[in-house]
Amino acid sequence: MGTGKDDFRFLTICGRAVALVAVCLFCVSGYCSGQERNDAFLQELLRQQASPALINVLDHPDSFRYQLIYTRIDRDRQNRPHFRNFYYRVNPLEYFNPASTVKMPLAFLALEKIDSLAAYGIDKFTPMLTDSGYSGQHPAYTDTSAAGGQPSLAQYIKKVFLVSDNDAYNRLYEFLGQRAINERLWQMGYRDVRITRRFVPMSEEENRHTNPIRFKKGDRLLYSQPAAFSDLSFDFSRQVQIGTGYLDRKDSLIHAPMDFTRHNNLPLADLQQILQSVLFPESVSPAKRFRLNEEDYRFLYRYLSQYPSEERHPRYDTVEYFDGYTKFFFFKAGRTPIPSYIRVFNKPGWSYGFLTDVAYVVDFKNRVEFMVSGVIYVNRDGILNDDKYEYDETGYPFFKEVGNIIYRYELTRKRRYPPDLKKFSLSYSPGDF
Repeated sequence: MGTGKDDFRFLTICGRAVALVAVCLFCVSGYCSGQERNDAFLQELLRQQASPALINVLDHPDSFRYQLIYTRIDRDRQNRPHFRNFYYRVNPLEYFNPASTVKMPLAFLALEKIDSLAAYGIDKFTPMLTDSGYSGQHPAYTDTSAAGGQPSLAQYIKKVFLVSDNDAYNRLYEFLGQRAINERLWQMGYRDVRITRRFVPMSEEENRHTNPIRFKKGDRLLYSQPAAFSDLSFDFSRQVQIGTGYLDRKDSLIHAPMDFTRHNNLPLADLQQILQSVLFPESVSPAKRFRLNEEDYRFLYRYLSQYPSEERHPRYDTVEYFDGYTKFFFFKAGRTPIPSYIRVFNKPGWSYGFLTDVAYVVDFKNRVEFMVSGVIYVNRDGILNDDKYEYDETGYPFFKEVGNIIYRYELTRKRRYPPDLKKFSLSYSPGDF
C-alpha cells in the first residue's frame, strides 16, 4: 500500500484496525490475486428480481460454480466509452472448462498472423490447404460450405462464430501452433490462459504437433508453412479435479473425479477483456490490443453478431441452428424470437456441464449497451462426459434470466450522454464479405 515498516510503529490500535479493514476490503473487491470478486450492487440487483429457480442457483454456489460479470458502459461528450465491471463470485482459481470460448482469441490471433503474411500475397480469403504430418492429423483440401468449395481462414472464422464449429477451431489451432497461441496471449497480459488442445481426441503429444499448411491461388503456391512442434512448458502444478465420476473413451464409468489439470483454461475476466479489446480497442492499453486492421474489425463485428439464417455460405438448417443458437443471454432458452433492434456480439461455450458466454448487447432503438459474461455448471449426478447435463432445465434459463434482469435495469438507467451506436449497426447482406 506504499507504507513503510517504520510508519506502522506509530499507528494506534484504532489505526491498525482501520488498516486491517482496508486490506480486507481491498482483497474482497477482487484485487488480491486468487481472491473471489464480489460487488454488492450486482448481487442485490439479481436477487431483488430473481425467480425462485434463479434464487436456488444463487443460493448454491458450490453446486453450480457460477461466475458473473456485468460491465456498465457510459459515454462521454465525445462518445468515448468508459467501463465499470461488477462481479459476482468471479475467481480465476475456480476452474471451469472454457469449451468453445477459446475459439474467440484464436480467431483474433489468426487474423493477426494472416495480416503479417500479406507480403506473400495472401489474406484471410486465400485458399488454405491443410496437410497431415503426424499421427492423429487430418488434411483439409476442400470445404463444401464455402462459396468456391475451398477452405480459407475467413470461412473457418465465420463458422467458429456462427455455430461454434469444432473443426474450424482445430484448423485455426493448427495454423497458429500451440506455442505461438500461448506465448502471444501471455505477452498480452493473459498469464492464466492455457490452450493446449484441439477439439478432437488426441494425446498431449499429438496436440503439440501442428500440421503443414499451404496457401495457393489456382495452381500457384503463395506460402508454405511447415509442420511445427511446441516444446512450451506449462504450469500444471495446481490440480483440478471435478465431479464424482466420468465416462472414459470406451464409455466405461470411472469412479473418480475427472482430471482437468492439463485441459484448456481461460478465466472469465480474461474472456471479458479479450472481447472488449476487439469491440473497443481504444479502451485497453496498446499491449492488450490485437494487431488488426479496420477490415478485420468489420469482419469480426459481423460474425460475432450475425445469425445463422443470415448467412448463405454456409447455409444452415435453421431448425437446428436457430437465430439464438449461440446467444445464451436472452435467447437460447425457449428459442425466443430476437427483436430486430437488438444485436448480441458474443462467443459462448458448452462442455462437460459447463455453460459459458461472454457478450456485448446493443439495443439500437432504446440506445442501450452493456457487456455481460457468465459461467454455470449444471451436472446434478456428478458424472462427466455422459451427456447428461441440465442445460435446458437450469443452464440456459439461468443465462436468459440474468440477461433480462440486467437489460431491464439498463433500460431504466439514466445516462448523461446517450451512446451513438452506429459503429455496431452493420449490414448482413451476402455480398459484403
